Amino acid sequence: MIPDWIRIPHLASHLLGRCAKIISSDWEKLYNHPVYWLETFVDTERFEGTCYKSANWLYLGKTKGLGKNARSLIANRSLKAVWGYPLHRNFRELLTKG
Repeated sequence: MIPDWIRIPHLASHLLGRCAKIISSDWEKLYNHPVYWLETFVDTERFEGTCYKSANWLYLGKTKGLGKNARSLIANRSLKAVWGYPLHRNFRELLTKG
C-alpha cells in the first residue's frame, strides 16, 4: 500500500518514463551493449495499454495470436497489442548497423 503522503499523478506513465531513462545505461553496464528501442506486448483481452499511450509509446499493431512454436496459422493465443518506444533519435540507424 502506498502511504497517503505520496502523491504522484499518472503513476504508471511516470514509472515507464523513469525506467526508459535509465534502462539503456543499466543494460550497458551489465551486457556492454546499449538499448536503442523498447518493445512490449499487452494482452488486449485484459488491458488497453493506456499507460503506454500516456507515456508516449508508439502503438505498432497487434500480433496474430500465434504461439512461439506454432505449427499452423490458426490463432491459439490471445492477441497482443505491440507498443514500442525509441530511446535514441536515430534508433533505426543504430539497430541496422552491422
